[in-house]
Amino acid sequence: MLEQTAPAVDSRPTSPDRQSPVVPRVYRYYDLIMAAFVTVLICSEFFAASKVAKLGPFVFGAGVVFFPLSYIFGDILTEVYGYARSRKVIWTGFAALGFATLMCWIVVRLPPDSRWAHQQALETILGNTWRIVLASMTAYFAGEWSNSVTLAKMKIWTGGRYLWTRTIGSTIIGEAVDSLIFYPLAFLFVWPVELVVRVMIANYLIKVATEVVFTPVTYRVVSLLKRAEGEDYYDIGTNFTPLPSL
Repeated sequence: MLEQTAPAVDSRPTSPDRQSPVVPRVYRYYDLIMAAFVTVLICSEFFAASKVAKLGPFVFGAGVVFFPLSYIFGDILTEVYGYARSRKVIWTGFAALGFATLMCWIVVRLPPDSRWAHQQALETILGNTWRIVLASMTAYFAGEWSNSVTLAKMKIWTGGRYLWTRTIGSTIIGEAVDSLIFYPLAFLFVWPVELVVRVMIANYLIKVATEVVFTPVTYRVVSLLKRAEGEDYYDIGTNFTPLPSL
């Protein structure tokens, strides 16, 4: 059974006052992880989501191969930097999805030159319907928020021990919320009900399994970040509103 490594020493007290430090902390790797999170999110949602793949008896959306990495990055952000900074990343991802959606809509609808023969292929890959866009953005936001809140609260309940319970437990909750919103909202009455259920269940199992497989890597990254940043945040007294802080 994996155990939590000793947290990095943080000289500031763990209290509600930490939610608004007088001097904002400057972190070395926070922006890098945010960029990685948004990159995985955009690529999974727009370049792979439109393909349905099959391996043996499993039928699944191709985007699920990499999408769970966004939850792993979300776990790392909340565990090391706390809920408030994780929420900032969630809203950044939401804004990036919104811009990518608008950009794809404009690009697809620009009149193609008569000599360019790939308009239909472009529409197939990037021409998502309003249902898929709405389902994707709603499911992403609800799932990531549920994941972050669950991990932050479990960290307090476990006293910072047993990281594996938080990363896996929060993924079970967050991915369930994501899947239960996205697949019915995007594909019900478009795909056969049986296919919607099969893809939803298969994708959910793959996402949770990915989190389990990557748990040793998550331990290592979290341990390195806590030492490098001098931070191990506990969300005591945190207001878990999903609204962005201004």
